[in-house]
Amino acid sequence: MAKEAGGPNPRLPFLIMTSPMTHAQTVSFFEENNYFGASKEEVWFFEQGTMPCLSPDGKIILESAGTVASNPDGNGGLYPALQRSGCLGRLQSLGVKSLHVFSVDNPLCRPADPCFVGYCLARNADCGNKCVWKASPEEKVGVVAKKGGRPSVVEYSELDDARKNQLDGTGRLAFGAGNICNHFFSMDFLTNVVVPNMAAMFHLAHKKIPCAGEDGKTMKPDSNNGLKLEAFVFDVFPMSSKMAILETKREEEFAPVKNAPGTPSDSPDSARAMVSALCRSWIEQAGGKLEGNKDEIVEVSPLLSYAGEGLADRVSGQTFPVPCHLE
Repeated sequence: MAKEAGGPNPRLPFLIMTSPMTHAQTVSFFEENNYFGASKEEVWFFEQGTMPCLSPDGKIILESAGTVASNPDGNGGLYPALQRSGCLGRLQSLGVKSLHVFSVDNPLCRPADPCFVGYCLARNADCGNKCVWKASPEEKVGVVAKKGGRPSVVEYSELDDARKNQLDGTGRLAFGAGNICNHFFSMDFLTNVVVPNMAAMFHLAHKKIPCAGEDGKTMKPDSNNGLKLEAFVFDVFPMSSKMAILETKREEEFAPVKNAPGTPSDSPDSARAMVSALCRSWIEQAGGKLEGNKDEIVEVSPLLSYAGEGLADRVSGQTFPVPCHLE
């Protein structure tokens, strides 16, 4: 598909935003694994920024004598980081027209999803959001809705019980379009609308911030003692003049990793099980059979199939003992 749109040698850069704490380790991991078969020139790393922590009266907090307390500026730090690193200019020089932005903690995400990107392009959208419908009113995810007449993500904590449980005419949750951090942006939107307005995006969060005591040594407070400045990637939604929203199936595209191993939901274990279940369904739909414990892991390499397509020639009429990894 990339060759059809971009010629015999298409460029599809893959940008990874790191933090100052994770940058070196992340780059080393890709180098040790030979960039997982991708071209090194197509994988760009850039660091998100940090912001100083403030006291309630607006003064900068010291973490220790001579060291300012700081924190990463949130996933909304993507926008200034793209500009500051030069990545935005590099993308423009390559003629890139749009970006697919997604979080690192969802192994079922489909990078550069042609269905989602095409959906947004067909609607001439400057901003797009892929969502899954909430499984229950209590699911702690933000929802896409209009706020003050503008497209926004309304956080779980902002919805009162009445709105959390409100149903629409079809019996579904009225406020159920769960945000999964899966976004489309046109380059024009980023450069002409977002970049000029980045300074207005930061929120204040009351936090416990390690700080310097009277002796200059770092101490950990027992209660919130300061403010962190952070921005969210979806803070740009209200700036959009034409936003597209696409609902997708949870079991196919959303396996969040938010909790520690062993936690019943949103953990590495639950995400692994969801990836395995999806790959199992692909093999069976393509005419293959799986033999063994249904809880054993089944994996189809993304280098073999992006979303279950093209597997029939490989698996039809065959039986695979589990666990199995098709590549």
